Amino acid sequence: MRVKICGITQPQQSIAIASLGATALGFICVPTSPRYVITSQIRAAVAELPANIDTIGVFANASISEIIQIVADSGLTGVQLHGDESVSFCDQVRQALPNVEIIKALRIRSLEHLETAANYTQYVDALLLDAYHPQQLGGTGKTLDWTMLEQFSPSCPWFLAGGLTADNIVEALIQLNPSGIDLSSGVERTPGDKDLDKVALLFQSLKNIELLRS
Repeated sequence: MRVKICGITQPQQSIAIASLGATALGFICVPTSPRYVITSQIRAAVAELPANIDTIGVFANASISEIIQIVADSGLTGVQLHGDESVSFCDQVRQALPNVEIIKALRIRSLEHLETAANYTQYVDALLLDAYHPQQLGGTGKTLDWTMLEQFSPSCPWFLAGGLTADNIVEALIQLNPSGIDLSSGVERTPGDKDLDKVALLFQSLKNIELLRS
């Protein structure tokens, strides 16, 4: 299972988090976010990472030209669209960046809203389901109603996000079977400053799940 730690701001933390077991790191390219990083910060954070670590830029309602420029300048391997991007927009990003992973994030409000996820599956590589907040795009610490997702089985891989921590990840993964998980505020001291002890506890919890299932 993929484990994405999002909202990385410090280069030394990116290396440490990768060494603890993360398979992907997320960098917030949204200027209004407290976890916002500029291209030079991303480059510094990814420079010494192993080649098998995915590096994902998180955008919200950015222009295609802006996304292309930041990907080119920072060497990102993926793009996460976390705003109100349409299916058509996702398709245009896919055409513009054919060798870059495209993840569409959806902030789920209801079962009816969840059903719209199917519209995106043929245009992106993965979906990410996050908790809905009227003012914030992500990193809110709010969990989704997991019961809504028990029958969720899209035709592409999907990440579970929204308020996940080392304390609740076992419960979440016993109830659901996502392709990956995405954590930000649940492994932080303050926005953008990751708590490596919390990250280590997360991976210990994931090992405990493997033991339960074996």
